[in-house]
Amino acid sequence: MLLPARAEVARHLRQYRSWERRLLAHPADLAVRMRFEDTAYTLCVLMGEPKARLAADAAELYLRPRATRRRKPPPVPRGL
Repeated sequence: MLLPARAEVARHLRQYRSWERRLLAHPADLAVRMRFEDTAYTLCVLMGEPKARLAADAAELYLRPRATRRRKPPPVPRGL
């Protein structure tokens, strides 16, 4: 599986957060809403997630240092 470059993920996550703040400050501004939706869509495609919130969470997890990322617990063997 190909993974996006960390620098690109960081840049798109910063843009997403910036437009998110602007949208919260100016919810009726259609230009701000359109830019926010564009950045949200780009982040969704980049991270392979269907929703912007999930994409932002995935981007934050991807950008964490490897030692602090959560790992899935090993599967429990059946029959033991």
